[in-house]
Amino acid sequence: MVSIKSYGAYIPFHRLKREEIGRAWEAGPLRGEKAVANFDEDSITMAVEAGQDCLKGIERDSIDALYFASTTAPYKEKQSAAIVAAALDLRRNIFTTDFANSLRAGTNAIRAAVDAVKAGSARKVMVVAADCRLGAPGSEFEQVFGDGAVALIISDAGSTIIEGSYTHTDEIIDIWRADGQNFVKSWEDRFVMTQGYTTNVQEAVRAALKQFNANTQDYTKVVLYASDGRRHQEMARGLKLDPKTQIQDPMFDSVGNTGSAFALLILVGALEDAKTGDRLLLINYGDGCDVFSLQVKDKIPENKECRGVKGYLNSKRLISNYEKYIRLRRLMEVEIGRRRPPMVSSAAVLHRDRKMVLGLHASKCKSCSRLFFPPQRVCAYCRAKDQYEEVRLAEMKGKLYTFCKDHLAQSIDPPVITSIVDLDAGVRFYGQMTDRDPDKIEVDMPMELTFRKMQEAEGFNSYFWKCRPVR
Repeated sequence: MVSIKSYGAYIPFHRLKREEIGRAWEAGPLRGEKAVANFDEDSITMAVEAGQDCLKGIERDSIDALYFASTTAPYKEKQSAAIVAAALDLRRNIFTTDFANSLRAGTNAIRAAVDAVKAGSARKVMVVAADCRLGAPGSEFEQVFGDGAVALIISDAGSTIIEGSYTHTDEIIDIWRADGQNFVKSWEDRFVMTQGYTTNVQEAVRAALKQFNANTQDYTKVVLYASDGRRHQEMARGLKLDPKTQIQDPMFDSVGNTGSAFALLILVGALEDAKTGDRLLLINYGDGCDVFSLQVKDKIPENKECRGVKGYLNSKRLISNYEKYIRLRRLMEVEIGRRRPPMVSSAAVLHRDRKMVLGLHASKCKSCSRLFFPPQRVCAYCRAKDQYEEVRLAEMKGKLYTFCKDHLAQSIDPPVITSIVDLDAGVRFYGQMTDRDPDKIEVDMPMELTFRKMQEAEGFNSYFWKCRPVR
């Protein structure tokens, strides 16, 4: 049976209280807070984080395909899945593709992965979904939207069986964002909800339950997409679901609506609490509706050291004010230092060193077992030449050896903190520190590595790894 083999999630470190948004615009705020991607994060970097979380306990060479789903991919003409696969150090002969331009991109990718496994063209397919959508400043969308990512491995053998799926498509102008626009737009709210969301979801659920030969009371938890908390409650009542026992927490008050990753992020939350025998109903909306029926055959082992939703929810730092949020999300042009504009990275150099830059490979001497980063042809200790193997460092942890706070260097979030980290394997990593509180940095504090966007120039993004305090 086609099943979910493993899962992972990622929620950014920064959170913004909605009351702070209300203060800025002198408007009534919604409850809670939203997750906010850092200035060096985008859909690709968050997808890599979720993918790393998902791969814990899984042999990465066993992945046959990677599907990337997002409405906010950084490139219009360049495959994002290829970058994610390279950063996750997956083998080269896998199938990669992007699913885009729909809030159902994540569940569309799941459906395609299920079909691929059923057809025998792949045994394990990793689906990663990530979004960083923006609502116009002062709009309700600005308060509702959050950033996040999720990853699932669909396999021919796993702990959660995908019993069946149903989908239908509906062309409706409800929520959209045209090419070149930064902010999501919407038609009149009542029309969007009555003719779009409510009609599609109720029709799809009725048809799906008939196909599954089931009713809503057969499901332990229902994973329900909605644009906001009020619509979520209304739909739960409309489907006659028990709000106390059947509805999985949609995390509106702690994360926000994460776009194409939203329904799958809620699903991961449900899987974390699921027990053997539980049945889950997954409902996602966007120009139609996708419905999946799942059954937990065996609890996914908690051995994986997978942080998942719970781990990342509890690790956060509040953004002090709305003005800093504007800076982090680049909602307006701000001066970040009077220096020359960033130069475009060399595509030739990035291609030549892609295993080091994206996969974070070091060299390990076959003669004396010493590690070197960046990789070296000649061992500095035993002088052996070209006698090395490549070793991935990205999942390693370490301790901060030393650091420097630079208040003059250009940065969206000064100061720039350059760091040297002694990794547990006995090699040093030199790089910038992110997701940190400058006042709480100490020598010997535990550190880990994270994939980030280093710069953007002429529409060309450069990615590399940074360090951060362990979350």
